[in-house]
Parts: sequence; structure tokens; C-alpha cells
Amino acid sequence: MQFKSLATFLASAPQTMAKGPVCLILAEDAVELDTTVRHQLRLGFRNVVVFGAAPLTLPDDIAPNVIRVIHDMLTDAALETVVNGCISAAPGIWFYYCYNAEYLFYPFCEHRTVGEMISFCMEERREHVLTYVVDLYAGDLEAHPTAVSLEDAYIDRSGYYALRRTDRENNIAIRQLDFFGGLRWRFEEHIPPTRRRIDRIGLFRAAAGLRLLADHTFNVPEYNTYACEWHNSPTAAICSFRTAKALKRNPGSRFDIHTFRWHNSAPFTWHSQQLLDLGLMEPGQWF
Repeated sequence: MQFKSLATFLASAPQTMAKGPVCLILAEDAVELDTTVRHQLRLGFRNVVVFGAAPLTLPDDIAPNVIRVIHDMLTDAALETVVNGCISAAPGIWFYYCYNAEYLFYPFCEHRTVGEMISFCMEERREHVLTYVVDLYAGDLEAHPTAVSLEDAYIDRSGYYALRRTDRENNIAIRQLDFFGGLRWRFEEHIPPTRRRIDRIGLFRAAAGLRLLADHTFNVPEYNTYACEWHNSPTAAICSFRTAKALKRNPGSRFDIHTFRWHNSAPFTWHSQQLLDLGLMEPGQWF
């Protein structure tokens, strides 16, 4: 199914987004779009929607399971326009949003569906899941000059940290932190300060009046918290080639970076246990 515009897709929300969870893939280009779709389908999303400029082509074996919407994701405020449009069109539905070449991992995702994790979060009266964007990068940039390779993917084992978040009046935000690390930390001279955080509320339940802001936070403070009031909550990781891809594509950084590997690089195993062991997500009380 393909829609010629975002507006026509949102008008069909009572049919196309009647059941969740719904995965929104924001395709900035075609890099690993098919593997991104396949990964999210394996996790058990009821609907997978791909937004991107025409033409949106996918392999024949997965194309029938994907809703395609023609919308240029390189325009200003494209993220907020798409996500907030879906929130308004389908309140009460759980959404996950990511870009192409990004892959969601949560505790035990190899044998539990995303719906099972959402059910547990709802039992804890949580309507969102904090996700950390964990950078992936090709180990050999000569062999993979775009910095994207699923077979030669690496992650950072350390270098992650958090700072207290404050509001506009400089008050400490309760149960909120700004998280940093990965390539955005190691190559921060090439990253604008407003884009260095790696936390994202990637999985959430839509509600009337809820709005996603440009910095990946929401206008409702509770939606930006990392845990509930009484104990730790499950968190997840979005393993992403997006930063590495951008650093090797942008003229200002392309020729300055000859490798992303350092002494704390490790091959990515494509398994949730590695992320749990590194402290890049946690199950909370979910076992």
C-alpha cells in the first residue's frame, strides 16, 4: 500500500493505524532500508510505515507488509511533522520511530515481541520507553567507505555518561538526564551541540495534546523520564549507523576521519545480551 502524501496517509488513520504498535521508519535515503524494515517486522510490529521521497522501492517479499508514504524526510522539521501528525491521527496507539539503518533492541528481543514489552510497561503505568541511540560503524572504512556494514559492524564499549537535565528556569528535571557518548562524543568537533545527546523516547503511546519536539523530547515532562517513581523501568537501544554515515558523507568531516575504531571498540554481535552486558539498556523489573 502506498500513499502519495502524508496528508492522505493521516486521513486513513482509522484503518491503517487502528492497531499498534506501529513502527514509523523515516527514510532519509535508501541505505539499508530493506534490512531496517525486516528487523522491525521480526520484532512483531502490527504495522510498519516507511516515509521517504519517491520512489520507495522494497524487495517483493516484504513490500506487501509495509505501508509506504511519499514524504521528503530531508525537509525542515520533517521529523516533528510526521510523528506529531501520527500522534494526532491515532491517539492511544503505541508508536516507535527510527531512521533507516537503525535497529531496535530491547531486553530479550530475540524471543519476546515488542508487544510483550509494551504490555509490561503498561502494567507499570508507563506510556513510553527510553531508548539510547548506540552508534554502529564499519570497522574497515577502506572496504566500507560509507561507514555502513552489517557484517563488519562495531560499537563503543565505554565512553557513555549522563548529566542532569534542567528546565528553562534552571530547575533540575525530575527523573530526567541528558545522555552522551559514542561517535557524537568522540567526534564532537563535527557535531553541533544541540545534536550530541543520544537519548530518545523512541517508543511511546500517543495521547491528545502530546507533541514531539525537535530535540527528541516531548512537551509532557513525564514522557521524558528514564524510570518510574518506584523502581527502574525497562529501557531499549536503537543501534544506528546514522551518525557514522553522516560523518563520512559530510565534506567537513569526511577527510578528517580515517577510522572510527579505537581501543574501546568491539564487534557488534547483533544480540540484546551484549547491550545488556555493556549497560546500554536494562530490563528493569521485567524478567
